[in-house]
Amino acid sequence: MKLAPKFTLIFVAAFGIMLLVAGVLCYGYLQRSARSEVLAQAQLMMEAAAAMRSYTNEQIKPLVGVRRTKEFHPQWVPAYAATQVFGYLRVKYPAYSYREATLNPTNLRDRTVDWEADVVNTFRNSPDLHEYVGERDTPEGHALFLAHPISVAPACLECHSTPAAAPPTMLAQYGTVNGFGWKPHEIVGAQFVSVPAAVASHLTENAVRALATALLCVALISLIILNLLLTRLVVRPLGRITIAANQTLSGSSEVADVPVQGHSEIAALSDAFNRLRGAVSRGASRR
Repeated sequence: MKLAPKFTLIFVAAFGIMLLVAGVLCYGYLQRSARSEVLAQAQLMMEAAAAMRSYTNEQIKPLVGVRRTKEFHPQWVPAYAATQVFGYLRVKYPAYSYREATLNPTNLRDRTVDWEADVVNTFRNSPDLHEYVGERDTPEGHALFLAHPISVAPACLECHSTPAAAPPTMLAQYGTVNGFGWKPHEIVGAQFVSVPAAVASHLTENAVRALATALLCVALISLIILNLLLTRLVVRPLGRITIAANQTLSGSSEVADVPVQGHSEIAALSDAFNRLRGAVSRGASRR
């Protein structure tokens, strides 16, 4: 096998090993990076939901005032407003879901399920904990979730302290059994933003694919450049030495000196060959 193809095979084998090592080392980092990106997006959505709750509490509820005692509309409830706004947001981000779950809700639809209750109780047992990130299995597959505690604000007690303090129209709709007995600053539930783990996996796969493509392009360009340099600096000079050697062996008297360029090993070999050829020629002329 000639030198250039042999060099190409060695380069391809060496690059393949380096690519494998780089893939193993980078995959974990890219996976963590994709997970962080997904959770950062979830965090942004969580803050948007919290902002919507604050807006409803601080600007919408004061406007309706006494009307809430005569008629009840869920649009005045911060949790309902945040959930509805997130529903519009899901049009662009369908993989993300938002839910507010409480241990003792007015609407039983909002009652915590087992895993949600565990998270809420974690918040209740750790008052200084303001965020919880976890994973769980769902019928659709593995999922990541971000949770923030829901603490009872003074405005919440207008409807959730005792049935007597709640708007009659709300009692007529939901009854007097559920959603009462809340205490100021008590953690009664949590906000949850969930996203399938497949989203992070998809981001990781895209990043790995982009990295592999970039490395392959770099390898291809490097191989072309190195082959050109190998041909110019090694293969061609060796070819000239080979031709001159064959001409000398055939007894030709018109063998030109091999060009000596630079101070490399090839240049030293060319110079040595020229001196050897000269010595051979002088010896032949004496005979």
